[in-house]
Amino acid sequence: MTDWPILSILIWLPILGGALVLMSGDRAPNVSRWLALAFAVLTFVLSIPLYVGFDVSTAAMQFVEKSPWIPAFEVNYYLGVDGISMPLIILTTFISILVIGAGWEVIQYKPSQYMAAFLIMEGVMVGVFAALDAMLFYVFWEAMLIPMFIIIGVWGGPNRVYATIKFFLYTFLGSVFMLVALVYMYFKSGSMEILMFHDLKLGLQEQILIFVAFLLAFAVKVPMWPVHTWLPDAHVEAPTGGSVILAAIMLKIGGYGFLRFSLPITPDASSTLDWLIIGMSLIAVVYIGFVALVQQDMKKLIAYSSIAHMGFVTLGFFIVFMIVAREDVETGAILGMQGGMVQMVSHGFISAALFLCIGVLYDRLHSRQIADYGGVVNVMPWFAAFMVFFAMSNAGLPGTSGFVGEFLVILAAFRADFWFAVLAATTLILGAAYSLWMVKRVVFGEVTSDKVAALKDINGREAWILGTLAVAVLILGIWPAPLIEVMDASIANLVQHIGMSKL
Repeated sequence: MTDWPILSILIWLPILGGALVLMSGDRAPNVSRWLALAFAVLTFVLSIPLYVGFDVSTAAMQFVEKSPWIPAFEVNYYLGVDGISMPLIILTTFISILVIGAGWEVIQYKPSQYMAAFLIMEGVMVGVFAALDAMLFYVFWEAMLIPMFIIIGVWGGPNRVYATIKFFLYTFLGSVFMLVALVYMYFKSGSMEILMFHDLKLGLQEQILIFVAFLLAFAVKVPMWPVHTWLPDAHVEAPTGGSVILAAIMLKIGGYGFLRFSLPITPDASSTLDWLIIGMSLIAVVYIGFVALVQQDMKKLIAYSSIAHMGFVTLGFFIVFMIVAREDVETGAILGMQGGMVQMVSHGFISAALFLCIGVLYDRLHSRQIADYGGVVNVMPWFAAFMVFFAMSNAGLPGTSGFVGEFLVILAAFRADFWFAVLAATTLILGAAYSLWMVKRVVFGEVTSDKVAALKDINGREAWILGTLAVAVLILGIWPAPLIEVMDASIANLVQHIGMSKL
């Protein structure tokens, strides 16, 4: 462990960088681009000690920082990470570099403001994962909306105003109920510390009300069926970088909220209402998979695919209670949690890559319609290789990261209920169907138009971005042990904690 405030640096360095990029203005756009890239790379490099110095043998919070913030209300500037939050912070700093790189040539309108918005959002998202004070968490949680609101609203598509307002209203209204629950627990415990909420004794009725309040906030963010409708609109209208951050990081914050708040604070309510979350998750996996199958817009198809894959995450988290009831904790419950976490990280890589691939095509042809393409492999062979690889990863091809998380969740589902596993496994069929169907019509076949014939293959910058993600997908797919190892103690502790009733 280091003695310096690494988490504060990871939060405030990109925010400071965003302010400096904003001040640099657009008179020399390349200066703002290089400055943004420098801050993004530096933040990622400084996040590596989180992994290197992490003690995998303990579930305790590490790299802890604590100082008074609002002493009158026992609110502290309290930061720390465990095996659940640390991988998500590194994912955030990693993806942020690629987003800055992806917008390098494409964003010509106010590039400094565009880059600054992503840097500020990076710092705020790290703050969400690192916050151990509930009020600090809520401030970062709400602050995320502002840069994303601006990114979609300024650099988005023709219906960006509608998509932006819908995104804001859904996420903000869900968060209000979470705030009420946090304030209630503050008056109950006299503290705003999340870890103290974990040990707070609550009756079943209290737990159910708090659980529902958290569910309204986290289900929208994931997003779970039926509160998912804002996501396809937001993705379609967002610029490529906005879609990448939305899918790769922001959706994961909902899953993280279940692990940090819902499960440990309200274990009895989570157990009582597990059927609801399992049902919503399975509907997302199956029904949304079929919805993805009929999409004509590539971005919309991948957006619906994200909802289906995140259904796997929530399924892995909540089948735990059925496994615990069968006293199969060691093998099954931990397996489900690990699968959900691996799926979150894996989906961060794969969804980012697919949206970047669609961005490459859109930058050249200014269309996302599948019908406007065909035979791309004939003129863009390097791009086609990446596109096919990421589509196969999205379908859960063994050897890629997409397979590992889904396989672990399906194994855990078998220990809970055979039919849950059967329904969950349909995602492998549906995922292959919509991913390969899109690839067949976009990449393969004869060149369908003069516009497609005029396409140029990816340049060095695009190859570097997609190649980096391809390496990440392969490493996690072939060798997931380093990721599973860091989260093992924290997940085992969480499973043990939720196995004990608070009644």
